[in-house]
Amino acid sequence: MGFDELRRLEQETGTTLPDSPTQKVSEDTITGQKEEHEFAALSLAKTKQPAELVKWAEERPIWISWKLDGLTLVVTYDDGRLTKVVTRGNGHIGTNITHLSKAINGIPQQIDYKGHTVIRGEAVISYDDFDRFLMESGEDYANPRNLASGSLTLKDVEEVKQRHIQWIPFTLVHIDDDIISWGDRMTWLERQGFQTVEHERVEHPDIDAVEGVIDAFTQKVTSKQNPYPVDGLVICYDDTEYAQTGSVTGHHATKAGLAFKWQDESADTILQEIEWSCAASTISPVAIFQPVELEGTTVKRASLCNISECERLGIGTKGTEISVIKANKIIPKVIKVIRTKGALEIPHECPVCHAKTEIRISEASGTKTLHCTNPECPAKQLKKFARFVSKEGMNIDGISEQTLAKFINLGWVSEYADIYDLRSHIRELANMDGFGEKSASNIMRSIDRSANVEAHRLLYALNIPLCGLDVCKRLLSAYPLDELVAKTQPQPAIEGDLFASPTSDISPLTSIPGIGPEKSAAFVNWFRDAHNMQRYQHLLEKIQVTQASTEPTGSQCEGLTFVVTGDVHHYKNRNELKAYIESQGGKVASAVSGSTNFLINNDVMSTSGKNQKAKQLGIPIISEDEFIERFSSH
Repeated sequence: MGFDELRRLEQETGTTLPDSPTQKVSEDTITGQKEEHEFAALSLAKTKQPAELVKWAEERPIWISWKLDGLTLVVTYDDGRLTKVVTRGNGHIGTNITHLSKAINGIPQQIDYKGHTVIRGEAVISYDDFDRFLMESGEDYANPRNLASGSLTLKDVEEVKQRHIQWIPFTLVHIDDDIISWGDRMTWLERQGFQTVEHERVEHPDIDAVEGVIDAFTQKVTSKQNPYPVDGLVICYDDTEYAQTGSVTGHHATKAGLAFKWQDESADTILQEIEWSCAASTISPVAIFQPVELEGTTVKRASLCNISECERLGIGTKGTEISVIKANKIIPKVIKVIRTKGALEIPHECPVCHAKTEIRISEASGTKTLHCTNPECPAKQLKKFARFVSKEGMNIDGISEQTLAKFINLGWVSEYADIYDLRSHIRELANMDGFGEKSASNIMRSIDRSANVEAHRLLYALNIPLCGLDVCKRLLSAYPLDELVAKTQPQPAIEGDLFASPTSDISPLTSIPGIGPEKSAAFVNWFRDAHNMQRYQHLLEKIQVTQASTEPTGSQCEGLTFVVTGDVHHYKNRNELKAYIESQGGKVASAVSGSTNFLINNDVMSTSGKNQKAKQLGIPIISEDEFIERFSSH
């Protein structure tokens, strides 16, 4: 029986058992010092029907916002200072993680308001940061929510910082002042420097108005305009006093809000085969089935996640009847098996490198997953190949991560240089499902264009640990590429010195501004690895590397250090502004410190952390207009 059907029966009969799933509040499992919430963080009742939202609204003005898919954190301020950060826990008691607050973006240590303040928000990780973390760390997490949850169990603040967790307030629970309107409360949060959840007011919530706003949010999901994972929408009354007049049923406050989940359109179809796709550290089963129309698109494949999920569903072989949906309008998913035919066969060798496979069972969850035993299997480097072809890297259009996975599983790509030999497979590519001659030709042209690459893009594309674009540019600002790579190699012993040996120093680059021992060691160790060096040489045989001069072309910013934050309007983006500063002999740092001369922020009066730090240190905060007036030659 489904959750919605169970709830309907409970409403019809008036009977609800104490252990009913409808009465359970989701609970995080983070361990640590427990703390009782000052205001209970109750869960919201759910619906998939817009008409129920309209009925709940009672013709009162409402707000609709994202239901972010992360971990709820309750943040408290007193006298303008952050006093505690507590996880939601079971809604009544959570875990105190205040020690991690500096590692979570969006939680300022100080705000202007001096009263008692309690804010509830969601700790989330963007899809881009999630993919980047998996690629650079080699760790395996199912989704951004799991990574956020796992990150908040760590004790090392610096390690948590690397996860790029963003806290986004979704409601102001309490302040000492009287602000009745929920919308005004969100505006108040924004004036205090918080980045609040995206929200839209519906003044007259009839069915047309509500469905119109839902459709606009849905479009952002299906077109992937929203950078953070969501699992629905939330509606709440603008009148917060009225919202408090509701009763508490189970773990739900009846007027605190209502969660909207997208209606999943399902279709029945026939399984054609199970494809075992090797990517990252696991070999995952993928259902290939007769095409069906879902949410306006044709769907013919869906991940089955792992062996345990196949067993739970009762997946068989070709001819098995299944029912599929697009979960949250995006992800194809097999939801049930109507009739099983045959038995699932688990491969004994990796589909990519043909090494032996093994089934592993998670101690925590008991989940069965299939793994390749070869640590050098090319499929385990999928995220690295994705960064290699990315816009910031070699900038090869038309090759998505899914396409790369196909190339790897077909045996066409096992190292970076192989991408430049794909032309030998152009006929096969043109005949592949979903491609055709035009797209195959476009991919080849894009590969050809990328063969002439700037040095900093190449270094970034190589996936060297701790070496983002900024680090690559800093390294190349000090040395030409060939000389930079030469510096990573051990120096020979001095002739005549009987006791000398090749040096093992791994920090020859620490004299470069912004390159500390860790980054230097990571860069040097990568090039000292014979396997990496061999593949780098193979790649150089296929491409032409260019390197622009790093010498300043002017002196407008000479000897000055800037920090740039917030949006820019005159320059295309912050990178273009940074490039101008460096071209004029200046430096750009990522954080405000005693050596900073100017902080550039168009919101000069912002209470952001950077602005507050600059004020503490007496560093001038200037707008983009003022920067242009003072430091531009135009």
